[in-house]
Amino acid sequence: MECSPSPHPARRTVVRAGACAAAAFAVGGGTAAAAPAVAAGPPAPAAAPEAVSRAAAELPLRADASTQGDILAGFRKDHACLLFVHFRDAGQARRWLGALLPELATTDQVARFNAEFSKARRLRKGVDPTRMSVLWAGISLTYPGLALLADKDPFPAVRAGSTAEAFAEGAATRAEALGDTGPSAPDGWLFGASQDEVHAVLTLAGDDARRLAEAVERHERALDRAQAAVLFRQDAATLPDALRGHEHFGFLDAISQPGVRGFDAPDPQSGTTVLGKPGTRLVPAGEFLVGHEKVGQRPAGLPVWATGGSFHVVRRLAQDVAGWWDQLGECLDRLKRSGAAPADADTRWLASRMVGRWPGGAPVATCPAAERIPVPGEDIDGPLDFHDDPNGWTTPLFAHIRKSNPRAGLTLAPGRPPLPAGDVDARRIIRRGIPFGPPLRRDARGVVDGRSDDGSARGLVFVSHQADLVEQFEFIVKRWTNERDFPPARHPVTGCDPVIGPASPAAFESPSADGGRATTLAFQQFVRTEGAVYAFTPSVPALRALAAGKLDTAIEVHRGTVLRPGDVLDAGAVRLLLDTDGDLVLQDDQERALWTSGTTGKGVDAYFSADGELRVRAAGGRTVWSSGTAGHEDARLLVRPSGDAVILAGDRRLWRVAAPGRGGGAR
Repeated sequence: MECSPSPHPARRTVVRAGACAAAAFAVGGGTAAAAPAVAAGPPAPAAAPEAVSRAAAELPLRADASTQGDILAGFRKDHACLLFVHFRDAGQARRWLGALLPELATTDQVARFNAEFSKARRLRKGVDPTRMSVLWAGISLTYPGLALLADKDPFPAVRAGSTAEAFAEGAATRAEALGDTGPSAPDGWLFGASQDEVHAVLTLAGDDARRLAEAVERHERALDRAQAAVLFRQDAATLPDALRGHEHFGFLDAISQPGVRGFDAPDPQSGTTVLGKPGTRLVPAGEFLVGHEKVGQRPAGLPVWATGGSFHVVRRLAQDVAGWWDQLGECLDRLKRSGAAPADADTRWLASRMVGRWPGGAPVATCPAAERIPVPGEDIDGPLDFHDDPNGWTTPLFAHIRKSNPRAGLTLAPGRPPLPAGDVDARRIIRRGIPFGPPLRRDARGVVDGRSDDGSARGLVFVSHQADLVEQFEFIVKRWTNERDFPPARHPVTGCDPVIGPASPAAFESPSADGGRATTLAFQQFVRTEGAVYAFTPSVPALRALAAGKLDTAIEVHRGTVLRPGDVLDAGAVRLLLDTDGDLVLQDDQERALWTSGTTGKGVDAYFSADGELRVRAAGGRTVWSSGTAGHEDARLLVRPSGDAVILAGDRRLWRVAAPGRGGGAR
């Protein structure tokens, strides 16, 4: 991460140089040049130490210096560059990674910067401060990249259907299931077509295009010295002028992001939403960062090296902007003939229903007749909820925002009540996309002029972070956006997402004298995948270990995790599981029991508590077996490829079970 005065006006800036300097030193080295503060009003008084401690206790993830930035605290820069890297020599790659470590942005740095920026912007009544700029850096590694750096397989075992399997196979192998066929098939990709090619994705983002370009060149030289090859360079930038913050189809992007427990302040009235954003639910941090509590306290089942990191999906999505807008005219004519669209509706009216929002971001659900531009600071999703629109008469069921996040409007069959909003919390992802390529000319209403299409490459660099590739990213794509029969059991079927999904007929449902009607529209595909990578964004400690050629592949059971019957934590040589009879069992790789808790017929789950105790619980929460290790808040439960399960407090062993001949039995 670099901070320095900017010679040109910058869009994304910080108020005080001290914030940059503190951020630079927080990664364990590095310096930052001092720069004049922005005259944005009187300086805020320094927070009292007790206030800082209280804030850190209430929102500990904001002070996290071990996780990389851009996962929970978005870089949010106007200019970005992603370098897709192939290493030719493991030793050189480790040395390069070690040299990169001081430059990597961490959550606390980015969160502090963004808070300062937001405060300065409020003081300027919505105008971005200038005078200073910042450059962020982040690194993620693919499965082959991790294996190369560590000289070992990153997973002791890969279970069918798991996120480890998806990660090991890579995006190209799983392309067909995700709809990446035909023009989107891997054989036409610019990067990621071969699982063995890309080892790392280096993300650089900054306020100033010139300074970012200089940083990219510097990193390219460093990679060349390390005998690494840059397979592809993806430059990207926010669109200019009135389209700033929008994607190429012309709609404000990345509006709806999940709140994260421990990072975003909760509203004391609800406890389930973000303070000041009543439309944003708080989701457990373990859905985005491995090692924290997940929805339902489910086990992550991942190795130690994954703790504090996040799976990183990168997709280059080309957009045929003129084609997408051109199809609207024919579809709108059909809706008008059927009486499903007002006589004075224009293509912008239909485009907004395909997205679910007007171009400026306001949901169609809350202002169906005409667009209302949100005022600065307004939570435009505050009243957004689809539970009172089960048939999609206001926001179509195929609308992009409903297909990708049904909120409280998901019904399993027509006529049934919608599921609670919390039932889809485990499907949320954090998106960090940014456009690439020049925009097309638009008229005064923002409608694209198809004649201005110059054939330039344009689209979106889709980026998402999630703790489970299968249950989050892939589930959304396969079961929601690309699934014609979602929401399920409707006649005619709803159709695929008309913004990012494949070509399909879609049912535009609307009220009628006899209760309702469906007008079938034919939506074509105007978004094409041109590259994709599955990577992982490790924590700084994990990267430091990798730079030394080390990778801890023991399976970690994080505090607050609950094992339910059928859950298996597989370390290859041994696996810990709760069987269907309620017995906690350590098995070898032939499924022979090496140790059991003796709770057959009694246990309903196994819980690893915040103070380090593993216990099997009966119905009602009564403990029927315990490891006897309570009172250790730093305890870790590991299932190790060496053949044992162990609870450690630091280097001290509190409890252990192992195979015979390896000190078997409970201790």
